[in-house]
Amino acid sequence: MSVINIPGLGSMEPLPALDHLDLLAPPVAEALTALARRGVATASSALVAAIDPDLTDTEIMTEAFGMDLALSSNCILVAGKRLGEERIAACVVRASMNADINHVVKNRLDVRKASFWPQERAVAASGMEYGGITPVGVPASWRLLIDSACASGWNCIGSGLRRSKLFVTGQILAALPGAELIEGLGI
Repeated sequence: MSVINIPGLGSMEPLPALDHLDLLAPPVAEALTALARRGVATASSALVAAIDPDLTDTEIMTEAFGMDLALSSNCILVAGKRLGEERIAACVVRASMNADINHVVKNRLDVRKASFWPQERAVAASGMEYGGITPVGVPASWRLLIDSACASGWNCIGSGLRRSKLFVTGQILAALPGAELIEGLGI
């Protein structure tokens, strides 16, 4: 494989994700494979790197690998109710930002109050491990809100597992089923 230049990568050494599906949670592997089958050319550029599960938290990982924090993006799960219906959103923002849950997400979900989804429910419903939840492979019934800052350049995101990280371009994030690019989601 030719060397891929990912600015801010540090000492991490990622490999082609489609050749290492064992480093991805099943829903993530299925979604990435589906993107490639759909002809999303950039899906083949996705990379994955095995890491010590104790290093998966963003701040610890960036320090351990000398990685630029601006390369990392976080996926958080948020929910609210309207007319007895629970509405769920996976929100992706750069690690240097916070998702504007009280305004942007609440308005997009059309709910009176939006809150972080409890860990146990997030893990059970996503099929991913806590600390590794990623926008790639979330259930189709969820809204997928992606801050426009994540739509360009590379993003280091969860792989669905705590023992690896996935590297995708903003083009891949934008090509995910149901992806909504939102200016100002991250503040």
